[in-house]
Amino acid sequence: MAKTLGYLITWTTYGTWLQGDRRRYVKDGQICPPNENLLQVNRDLQIQDVVKLSKAHQNIVRQAIIEEAALQKQHICALSVKSSHIHIVVEYIPQPIDKLVAHYKSAARIALKTVGHTGKLWTKGYDKRFCFDKQALEQKIRYVQNHNK
Repeated sequence: MAKTLGYLITWTTYGTWLQGDRRRYVKDGQICPPNENLLQVNRDLQIQDVVKLSKAHQNIVRQAIIEEAALQKQHICALSVKSSHIHIVVEYIPQPIDKLVAHYKSAARIALKTVGHTGKLWTKGYDKRFCFDKQALEQKIRYVQNHNK
């Protein structure tokens, strides 16, 4: 089995990219086609308004993630914090990705709470793409860097 060098992790803000979305969506690692009925069911199940991060909130989230990565001793290769989602490429460390993502989401939520954000912030779950060689890692880094433009 190839050694994992790193991974691209993506998660969205609450309500911005629901299952059934016309842009397609990922479920269990598979890209799924749009489904208007499923999208409407998910909209009806929302318990609060959609969350979009302002530029100021994006900066707070970015800093919280950077600080959490330092605490976790995980090198960030690329990071993009947008109004509706986060992309982060990180080098592999021997910790479950679920726990790492939970740390990053929690650090950002706590940081935003200090400036008055209440309620849900993130959509449940995340997407992960493993990089088993340098080329795959560099491709994911470029993707995230281009996402910042």
